Amino acid sequence: MIGIMSDSHDNMETIKKAVKYFNEIKVKAVLHAGDIVSPFTVRAFQELEPKLYIVFGNNDGDRLVLSKWFEEMGAEVCGDFADLTIDGLHIALLHGTNEALVKALAESGNFDVVVRGHTHEPGVKLVGSTHVINPGECAGVLSGKATVAVLEIGNLNTEITTLD
Repeated sequence: MIGIMSDSHDNMETIKKAVKYFNEIKVKAVLHAGDIVSPFTVRAFQELEPKLYIVFGNNDGDRLVLSKWFEEMGAEVCGDFADLTIDGLHIALLHGTNEALVKALAESGNFDVVVRGHTHEPGVKLVGSTHVINPGECAGVLSGKATVAVLEIGNLNTEITTLD
């Protein structure tokens, strides 16, 4: 299983809930699709046991300090885009501010999964044979629901979970 989150927007409480949830269900990795926002937020991720991969979003501030602090805790900072392979699953990870780019990645057929954020709207859709996953917003500030997703590596089933 792979944990997926996005748009945590400095909400330390919901980030800690996501970390606890991902640790409890023992995901292999966690993908964060951007909009972490401030470097102090890194502290909320420190108890995360699986490998963390992050990309930047349009609201991320001090990218140098975010990168430094995340790298110090063992996370992989991928810039604006990540081309990842986890257990044979080919994944594109980006924030998703450019809808044409998200669509092109999905339609290319080069990826099994495209993980994106930005819209704060959780959902999964199939574009050809590519699964496009948006975990919604971890922060819960726009929708009132703090959500994350879990992707089953073997069958690509995705579950969106509301953090309590």
